[in-house]
Amino acid sequence: MLGNFQGWHLLIVLLVILLLFGAAKLPALAKSMGQSARVFKGEMKAMKEEDKPADAASSTTVESTSASAPRTDSASDHKP
Repeated sequence: MLGNFQGWHLLIVLLVILLLFGAAKLPALAKSMGQSARVFKGEMKAMKEEDKPADAASSTTVESTSASAPRTDSASDHKP
């Protein structure tokens, strides 16, 4: 599909973008697109990091929950 895409096609696309957005708004548009891409990349990285500890934390949570369950001793049941 993009195999027939040549240099003059790119010039036409850039000209259409220039006409649509205007020369004054293009730097602001490029800056906002760059910031959006950076935020998206950071969020994806954070989601991957959250997934890794979550798997390990879920197994330790089950162990700590069963270990911290209240014990019932027969000596504590007797009233003085």
